[in-house]
Amino acid sequence: MSQELNYQQVRRTCSRDFGCRTTDEFPPLEGIIGQDRAVKALLFGLNIEELGFNIYVSGYPGTGRETASVSFLEEIAAKKPTPSDWCYVYNFDDSYRPRAIELPSGKGKEFKEDMRVFVENARKALTRAFESDDYEQRRDAILTNVQSERTEVTQKIDLAATQHGFLLQRTQVGIMIVPVYNGKPLKEEDFEKLPEARKKDIQEKKHELEEELRSSGRLLRELERKADSQIEALNRDVALYAMENLINGLVEKYGHLEKVKEHLEEARDDITKNLSIFLEQQEEKPKVQLPFVQPTAQQMRRYEVNSVVDNSKTKGAPVIVELNPTYANLFGSIEKEAQFGALVTDFTLIRGGSLHKTNGGYLVIQAEDLLAAPLSWETLKRSLMNERILVEDIVERLGLMSTKSLRPEPIPLKVKVVLIGNPMLYYALYQLDRDFNELFKVKADFDVVMDWNEKNLKDYASFVCTLSRKEKLLPLDGSAMAEIIEYSSRLAEDQTKLSTRFSQVSDLIREAGFYAKQKGREYIEGEQVQQALGEKLYRSNLIQERIKEMIARGQLFIDTDGEKVGQVNGLAVVGLGDFEFGQPSRITATVALGKEEVIDIERESELGGKTHTKGILILGGYISEKYAQNAPLSLSTRLVFEQSYGGIDGDSASSAELYALLSAISELPIKQYLAVTGSVNQKGEVQPIGGVNYKIEGFFEVCKAKGLTGKQGIVIPYSNIQNLMLKQEVVNALKDGLFHIYAVKTIDEGIEILTGTKAGTKKSDGSYDEGTVNDLAQRRLQKMAAKLKEYST
Repeated sequence: MSQELNYQQVRRTCSRDFGCRTTDEFPPLEGIIGQDRAVKALLFGLNIEELGFNIYVSGYPGTGRETASVSFLEEIAAKKPTPSDWCYVYNFDDSYRPRAIELPSGKGKEFKEDMRVFVENARKALTRAFESDDYEQRRDAILTNVQSERTEVTQKIDLAATQHGFLLQRTQVGIMIVPVYNGKPLKEEDFEKLPEARKKDIQEKKHELEEELRSSGRLLRELERKADSQIEALNRDVALYAMENLINGLVEKYGHLEKVKEHLEEARDDITKNLSIFLEQQEEKPKVQLPFVQPTAQQMRRYEVNSVVDNSKTKGAPVIVELNPTYANLFGSIEKEAQFGALVTDFTLIRGGSLHKTNGGYLVIQAEDLLAAPLSWETLKRSLMNERILVEDIVERLGLMSTKSLRPEPIPLKVKVVLIGNPMLYYALYQLDRDFNELFKVKADFDVVMDWNEKNLKDYASFVCTLSRKEKLLPLDGSAMAEIIEYSSRLAEDQTKLSTRFSQVSDLIREAGFYAKQKGREYIEGEQVQQALGEKLYRSNLIQERIKEMIARGQLFIDTDGEKVGQVNGLAVVGLGDFEFGQPSRITATVALGKEEVIDIERESELGGKTHTKGILILGGYISEKYAQNAPLSLSTRLVFEQSYGGIDGDSASSAELYALLSAISELPIKQYLAVTGSVNQKGEVQPIGGVNYKIEGFFEVCKAKGLTGKQGIVIPYSNIQNLMLKQEVVNALKDGLFHIYAVKTIDEGIEILTGTKAGTKKSDGSYDEGTVNDLAQRRLQKMAAKLKEYST
């Protein structure tokens, strides 16, 4: 049986008594409210250590999915150990492959500073050492010994030349051997005048002397190498001694870290090999000591430490929300700097990304932003699968250019990635990306609603308290809190549920707080919440007002009084971004002789969607089962939404179309002061639809604009009663008998209300009670079949 609803059934009210004067007296919110399923999934995903158990947080914007997830992660992360620091250092064996060093949290920054101080102190210590008298004496001793040996060799070759009758002349291009004749150097023209025997004798002696000269030259060069070797050994010994205390201090501090100890030893050895660039500018020294030059910043960088991950100020595990997940922001980059017109780089220009900073912690990314960033998704998957982070130039990653660049040592990766996205994106990734299921095995579903119960009411009040304190808003009293709860239930479109779209609830509280402050209130009252709702509606409902005006002026045909055959008021919801409203439409049906055919004009004109087309086809199934058991259908009918010029989809008007069709067949008029919503199946059961509150309020606004008569109302599916959270104005109209809402379970119940005629029960012989809607429809169809048969014969 159909049921007319009373005003108490169309809106659930909340008690104004919350056990306190304002929400400030409630404890702040702890944890996530209304998301037990999601919390359980998050706990599982965060605690399981195996590869691939990253988390996809599925939910719609406004449900607090990101805020709640991050707060939950921070709470969990605070109890976790702080991860290690990571540094890049110079590779003394291959400068193009910087080495990665892991240090305990906070030690990376210390190590960097210690190396800076070490370099400064080493330069000073080495400068003092090489300017010391002891070094000068030891160096001079080596040079004196070598010089003595050089003198001995030189004197020996000079004596040999004299004995052979020659003179050695030293020039800038070498040593010349000049024969001596009668105590004087022999000129070339004088040499040619000598007898052949004499010239031959001189030539033979010259060859002997040249051989001795070459032997002496080899000996002198050996002495040069000996001097260089001894000086080099002296320099190394002096340098090692000068740096001994400095190095030992670092080894004592970091010696338990094998890679740090190894780097310190390599740095020490490299300094001893490059003293010429390490020492400060000296006064000119003998060449055999050192070729001193002014060191450059580029040359001195090799002893620096590049701290790419610094957890010195991190407590527990890091939690980072990457708002712009580009390739460089996630995986780091190798920067370049201009020098003399060219771009150069080194290990100190390696920059870490979010993946480096959250190593050992939690990285939160919006899935849509990640997928929109070139290379980010594919590189993230590769990093998670290989469990390491590779800093790579994006041009090299694309393979567009082959240039010699740095190849930093990869860093081991252990991180939990939390992707936040809507459910449809999750399903798409699951179906289309073969790696997604292997890497994101945990799904945390954030629901848009939660149960309306005592516990959740208190949690809602705690949420409001937390929001007020965090943003320094005015607290809410009991009446305001009740309005918020009822608004939340309206958002959920369910009398037994509350919405978890906390962003919309928060916006309402902020707006109500604004109006409360304008009136000088100390707290927000229900009046200000209602004002905020009214003002928000006023800012957004311009189009609705224009449509309502067009209906009132007769430009859009909607009847709210009288009765007509084959015509009914259907209802639809119009969505305009931040605003939705119900809009009535006139639906008409016509019938004529013809084949069994239900023509949907919307479909024929390509204005109807697939779901709407399905609803029309269901009507044919209902008519066939109801009236064509003993005789074939012989009618052609057309259905249309009048004055509809845009696309129509959905099946929520299928019951209204069926009522119009039954009216046209039975020739019984439908009350135009009633509107209809609800879908129907082939068995004639009226099914629930969405947006029922907007549809009722939309028709109510039209009736109010054209004048409330006390007869107007709407027919809705019985199963939608639990979804009713109507505006107080509509509730008051029901209470005063100015508006009516009828709930029906079947088409028969609905047609009785719309026509005022009994639907009729089917008898055993297939006929219906005389004078009923079904009887009239069946008789009309039988007559049409007989008439069509006459024409056929």
